[in-house]
Amino acid sequence: MKILDSQGRLFGKVSLLDIGAALVIFLVVVGIFFFPGTSGAQIGVTTKPVEIDVIVRGLSVRDPQQLFEQGLKPGGKTNIIIRNQPYGQVGVKAVKQLPRTTLVPQPDGSVKVLPDPRENQYIMDMVVTLEGNAQLTKNGPVIGNSKLKIGIPAQLEGFNYDFTGGVIALRFPEKG
Repeated sequence: MKILDSQGRLFGKVSLLDIGAALVIFLVVVGIFFFPGTSGAQIGVTTKPVEIDVIVRGLSVRDPQQLFEQGLKPGGKTNIIIRNQPYGQVGVKAVKQLPRTTLVPQPDGSVKVLPDPRENQYIMDMVVTLEGNAQLTKNGPVIGNSKLKIGIPAQLEGFNYDFTGGVIALRFPEKG
């Protein structure tokens, strides 16, 4: 009995093309499960604590105290979404409610910033300071898979709130 017949079959039963296809499939499966790659991890990137200041302007809320007591409070956690990419939870370090002001032109042509006299009590401005960890790359800090830069929109989401603000400051405090 011949090892290889005229039609390319081993011992007249199995085709060499079938064996080659099975070998390729086996190698692909081994490559996927045993050598998955770096999956986005970067070599030589350090992770440091970061503080992120997010400003929220014109938030419509009936009772700000309820927002602060039941959800967004220092020492608590909030979910952050940067550039429509959910990151996960970060700590809330501080929440500062800003006074509502308006620009008032003066007779001499100058402009003064004065408290807003309008009685719209359902609009508020605030600065939320968040704390978490960011990877420092050559292009700047990265949180999750999103670059963290001043000016990008950041959405904060919790039990009883969901609003969007903008990043206005980044700090890298030294812990120690």
